[in-house]
Amino acid sequence: MPELPEVETIADGLRLGGQGFPSLLGLTILQAYLLWERTLAAPSPAEFLERIKGQEIEGIGRRGKFLLFQLSQDSLLVHLRMSGDMRLEPSAAPIQPHDRLLLDLEGSLRLAFNDTRKFGRVWLTSSPQDVTGDLGPEPLDPAFTAQMLHERLSSRHRTIKPLLLDQSFLAGLGNIYTDEALFLSKLHPNTPSDNLTLLQAENLLANIRQVLQEGIHHHGASIDWVYRGGDFQNYFRVYGRKGLPCPVCGMPIERILVGQRGTHFCPNCQKGAKL
Repeated sequence: MPELPEVETIADGLRLGGQGFPSLLGLTILQAYLLWERTLAAPSPAEFLERIKGQEIEGIGRRGKFLLFQLSQDSLLVHLRMSGDMRLEPSAAPIQPHDRLLLDLEGSLRLAFNDTRKFGRVWLTSSPQDVTGDLGPEPLDPAFTAQMLHERLSSRHRTIKPLLLDQSFLAGLGNIYTDEALFLSKLHPNTPSDNLTLLQAENLLANIRQVLQEGIHHHGASIDWVYRGGDFQNYFRVYGRKGLPCPVCGMPIERILVGQRGTHFCPNCQKGAKL
């Protein structure tokens, strides 16, 4: 699943333009084609197709793992989930087998939402908070402090890895960047959240921000057939490196299940406190 850096990369590409395509900012949506109705979470298909037509794209950003398009009247939110991708192309290009939603734009352009596994969802709403309201703080927000993180960690007795993956606790983290941040923080992924000191929380937040910024700098990680936009996978320290030497101590990286998620860590550098 694309995580914060991958979604940020997609948003940047659509907002800034590139690879021969202009920025989408200022362009008007001429027509929408909903090719699989269940892709649309809200409103009804008939209302969506009529309401989005003629709206101008005024902003493109991200909230957690959601792409957020600020339109002249509404907000269009897209969650890519397991296999979603956004593709900008000439409006005359052939429709692809797994395209679920097409937006024809002025300038003979088309924005396509392609989703092989059909888990992705789209919302058109006048109140984006209705969709994103349960999300936790943004880890890259300067207003989110180590003290605030420590208070949130201390108020829960949960295993640190699943807690960081919980989007209501902290928005945008997934398996890759959580494993990488825990490694830099020398925290075992099974550490109870309320065991962390303020200093450890400060270190954890700094490392979360470091790996996310590294991921954004490398345009995300290309780890499967879905998202192939970046090369951060060439800089992983632990994720996906089972059996390979730890970059710090040389001990083989191990893979275990934590909260039913495959988790990579160094058994020497991340001894920590375990449940």
